This record gives sequence, C-alpha cells and structure tokens, in this order.
Amino acid sequence: MLIGAHTVGIWLVAEAVDMRKSIDGLAQAVVDSLDRQPVTGEVFVFGNRAHSKIKLLWYEKNGFWLAYKRLEGGKFRWPDVGGRIEFTQLMLLLEGIDLHVPRLRRVEVQRVN
Repeated sequence: MLIGAHTVGIWLVAEAVDMRKSIDGLAQAVVDSLDRQPVTGEVFVFGNRAHSKIKLLWYEKNGFWLAYKRLEGGKFRWPDVGGRIEFTQLMLLLEGIDLHVPRLRRVEVQRVN
C-alpha cells in the first residue's frame, strides 16, 4: 500500500468528512479544504466525525486509489489542524497512536565487557 508515499506530500484534512463520499466527492473536498489539486500524486487523508474511520485518496498514473480503514474499537487520534504531515506520522495515525503526545522510548544499552 502507498508505494512511494514517503516521497510525495501527504495532506491531512482536519474537518470531518462524510464517509459516504467516494472518489469524486473526496477529490472536491481536496480542492475546497486544502486548495490543492487531487491529481498531483499526493496522498490526502480524511476522517469521519467519530474518528473511527479514515479514507486515503491518491492519484497514480491514470486513476485514483481509495483506501478505507475502520476501527472496530477505539478512535483514531485525529490532529486538530490539517495540512502536510510526514509519512511516519501517517503510519502512526493509521495505527491509532496519538500524534499530540509523541514519545520516544529510551532504550537502556548494557555494555558487554
């Protein structure tokens, strides 16, 4: 999934989107919300009001891709503001990790003498 996504822009739409929208409706939301063109090859990320569903839209060569993920329990930790995000942030978001509280785990290294 998302081959090459780490090399293109990834844009998060902060406003909740009606998940009944398909490619055409989401492409229009890209223009309305982000003032960007949906055929650039960039990845656009949409969420519903309950933060339980995510759709990704991107254009590749001659057509659109639409990916959809629904959580069976819990919520996606949706950022308050939209805009460009990094590939690693997208992967964390898709795993349900809160982007507001990034935490780097400290690893204790024991020296071997």
